[in-house]
Amino acid sequence: SSTWSPGHSTQRTPSQTLTKNGVCVNCSCDLKRAKNAALSLLPFIGWMRIYQLKEWLLSDIVSGVSTGLVAVLQGLAYSLLASLPPWYGLFTAFFPVIVYFFLGTSRHISVGAFPVLSLMVGAVVTRLVPDEGPPVNITGFEGLTSDEQRVMVAASVTFLMGIMQLTMGLLQVGFIVMYLSDTLVSGFTTAAAVHILVSQLKFVLGLVVPGLSGPLSIVYTLEKIFVQIEKTNVCDLVTSILIMVVVFIVKEINDRYKAKLPVPIPIEVIMTVIACGVSYAFNFRVNYKVDVVGRIPVGYESPMGPNMQIFGQTAVEAFPMAIVGFAVAFSVAKVYSVKHDYIIDGNQELIAFGASNIIGAAFKSFAASTALSRSAVQESTGGKTQIAGLLSALIVMVVTLAIGFLLEPLPKSVLGAVVIVNLKGMLMQIREVPYLWRRDRPDCVVWVVTCLASILLGLDLGLAVGLGIELLTVVFRAQFPRCSVLANITGTDIYKDRKDYMSIYEPEGVKIFRIPSPIFFANIDFFRGKLVGFNPLRVLRKRNKALRMIRKLLKKGELQMTSKGLLLISSGPIEESEDESNMEELDQPTDFKDLPVQVNWNSELPANIHVPRVDVHSLILDFSAVSFLDISALKGLKAALKELIRVEVEVYIVASYILKKLHSCMFFDDEVKSSMFFLTLHDAMLHILEKHPVNSENTKVCEKGPIKSICHCLF
Repeated sequence: SSTWSPGHSTQRTPSQTLTKNGVCVNCSCDLKRAKNAALSLLPFIGWMRIYQLKEWLLSDIVSGVSTGLVAVLQGLAYSLLASLPPWYGLFTAFFPVIVYFFLGTSRHISVGAFPVLSLMVGAVVTRLVPDEGPPVNITGFEGLTSDEQRVMVAASVTFLMGIMQLTMGLLQVGFIVMYLSDTLVSGFTTAAAVHILVSQLKFVLGLVVPGLSGPLSIVYTLEKIFVQIEKTNVCDLVTSILIMVVVFIVKEINDRYKAKLPVPIPIEVIMTVIACGVSYAFNFRVNYKVDVVGRIPVGYESPMGPNMQIFGQTAVEAFPMAIVGFAVAFSVAKVYSVKHDYIIDGNQELIAFGASNIIGAAFKSFAASTALSRSAVQESTGGKTQIAGLLSALIVMVVTLAIGFLLEPLPKSVLGAVVIVNLKGMLMQIREVPYLWRRDRPDCVVWVVTCLASILLGLDLGLAVGLGIELLTVVFRAQFPRCSVLANITGTDIYKDRKDYMSIYEPEGVKIFRIPSPIFFANIDFFRGKLVGFNPLRVLRKRNKALRMIRKLLKKGELQMTSKGLLLISSGPIEESEDESNMEELDQPTDFKDLPVQVNWNSELPANIHVPRVDVHSLILDFSAVSFLDISALKGLKAALKELIRVEVEVYIVASYILKKLHSCMFFDDEVKSSMFFLTLHDAMLHILEKHPVNSENTKVCEKGPIKSICHCLF
């Protein structure tokens, strides 16, 4: 028993006890919670515990070596897209891979340079440190060479991009990638492929073209290329064409015979080795003035911190880079997770890529994501886990520390040719346009506008324009959805769009209207205009005006009641009253209490009184797909229902999700009653047919058990 004294209470209330228990449960730490936290933060622990050494290790080794060789080549090539010296691509193929090994949830993607991100980094680099003219005035540039300034810009924007990704991961907002539809990403990456293609032409042709950024930069770049097209280095051009033809043919062979080949033929690596040997043997750099990779420093450079002033200059570009990098990597990871039956966590992926880019940027690498072709190599060569990724990083480390000098004679035109060949998949996405035009024109508009805007305005502005157009299409679809009129499929209790079927049954005077989307403030007026094909408020006002006229004529004796109804006995002209002094009365239900007869509004009226006919006596609203209504929609819907009821149209609603909300919002009253709700369309139709029997040869009465229902079938 508890004791009580004034001002003191030793007995806890139930709410205090529950609150204390909840805090204790949520804030306590035990072995299980610690284990789950470790597995969540370090996902590699989970798959390392089930690692099948004998079955998986050899496959991971083969995959790691193959992926590592491709990563070296792509790292060198994609550095050119970022407007950086080639060897910094080797850093991007090493540091982010190591970090992702511990933090990432995908077992198959290959982390490193991604051409679209590299191009976006290059746009920032050339804006702050242009090829022609002085760099932007930034503290920290003093005493640095042009290449060192560019590395600082690339590392700083990558660091900022990593911070954004890490923050989004910690805030659990991985869902943001859902706003980038497949159509938008397809149009954006196609435009990026066009930018990449144009940016590599100067290497393929052996021309000196300054890097440009900003709106219409692609046009200006093409102009500078064609102005000096006669200066094309024939050796570079021939080498590039030869590399592209051979690589393209072998890649097609790999695709066609991938089921028979144990591993894809690493043709890019093979052609790179051959090109290095030929360039060294014939001294391309001296004899043919070919631009080569040049000196590759041995080892890694000391880490550095980001420049805060560059943060302010590049924040606008860093955010779309963070989104695009994560969106591409997550979509690729999702494909492989479904194929190999394991789960990936979008928020943990954001944390993994954020940490990878932060640590990588500290060691002077640039933005990392995943390259589609490199991930395909890692998966298709038998990679089972990120052990393959770790081994690929070791291959890159060997090149960086020991044998990088062997790549010094490699012509940059070879790297450009390899980049262009790998654009095939992205460029071929243009084939989606005819399909989208036939199937979904708003999506086609999103694709085309995103692609054109990204090509002409630049990738950052193009992505913003594409996202804006995509959101506009969402608003357009929600505000103007495709409503439909349903009809009964003959001989069934199924109701479908009357436009899609021929053998249907529609009782006279009954309309079934289907609303396929939520109803809210932006589309309630659209729905009200579509419901019955006429304005019920206008009809109601016309009827009340007609009643005023009838009462006036009866009072004057110019209208008399006969066996045939109301009869006009005056032959003079009848002027319709235009008194609009009391509009509220015209909006009220028609009142026949002081008239000797109830007016049939669909019959011919005396005294040339004209009132619009209403051929619908029952309206069924199919709200089964309506997930919510806001307050504005509730008010608009209630007003519409009252207008219909006042013109003698019976309204029935089929819904389940919204009924509770309607009750809580005091939706029902003396006119709008809850009895108008039914669970199914067929129940509502049977109720209508009982109230308004249809006498026709095509109607028969069926009896099932104790409940009688009227079933209508066409024979």
